[in-house]
Amino acid sequence: MTGYAKVSCALATKKFNIEIKTLNSKQLDLIVKLPSSCRSRELDIRALLSQLERGKVECLISEESADSAAAAFNKELLLSRYSALCPVADTLVGGDGGSRADLFNTLVGMNDIWNSGGDDILSDDDWQQFSACLQHAIDLCDEFRSHEGAVLEHDFHKHVDLIEEKLRQVPAYESERIATAKERIRRYMADAEVKEVDENRFEQELIYYLEKLDITEEKVRLQKHIDYFRQTMADEVVCGKKLGFVAQEMGREINTTGSKANHVAIQKLVVEMKDELEKIKEQLGNVL
Repeated sequence: MTGYAKVSCALATKKFNIEIKTLNSKQLDLIVKLPSSCRSRELDIRALLSQLERGKVECLISEESADSAAAAFNKELLLSRYSALCPVADTLVGGDGGSRADLFNTLVGMNDIWNSGGDDILSDDDWQQFSACLQHAIDLCDEFRSHEGAVLEHDFHKHVDLIEEKLRQVPAYESERIATAKERIRRYMADAEVKEVDENRFEQELIYYLEKLDITEEKVRLQKHIDYFRQTMADEVVCGKKLGFVAQEMGREINTTGSKANHVAIQKLVVEMKDELEKIKEQLGNVL
């Protein structure tokens, strides 16, 4: 399911922005973009993100410097670079004060001069705080997806209820099927100019014909599948694949009912049940 979360994490000398986006996918597909200070923790970060279980998950973590007043000034690095570059500047542009001032200003503007001793890796203490922020972002994203899941569950109940309602209307037309089939066979016999008919044999043939068109088992199995679909939604957290299998079995029974219906009204109900089932299948890809 789709989800989104954004969290800021302020450490002593660093600040991170954590953004998580999820889209629908059958498998877990992680795309993680990290700053250099988090590279050593990539496996830990991916392990935390795997809690999302499924979907195309994009996690973007960006770093920005904390308050400049708190940033450490690396004097030794500045002196080392200035001492190494001054002779080169004197040779290339002359040894006037302007060229050395320009060199100094350039060196002072380098990011690593204003870094906490050049430490570009999260310490254990920083990781504890950072992982808590990342977990919070994951929880927010999961909450977003749970809300969407609740909406989908309500939608599924609506369509399943409509299928069940159509199923309950089928028996009203079944007795009419027998009379219609009996009349049709007699009409065929009349058209064939059959003079004498053995009523006992006729009834036997009619019963055999109607047994082939009997949909009692299909109705019972479809009702069982409907009940199981509801039960699965209520009892299981990760149920998308199972709901897909149950919906497939529902479609099988609906199709068989339609092929055996031999009655316009029942076939109309079958078409309406198929329509509701297709609406369910369209959304099942979004369910974990």
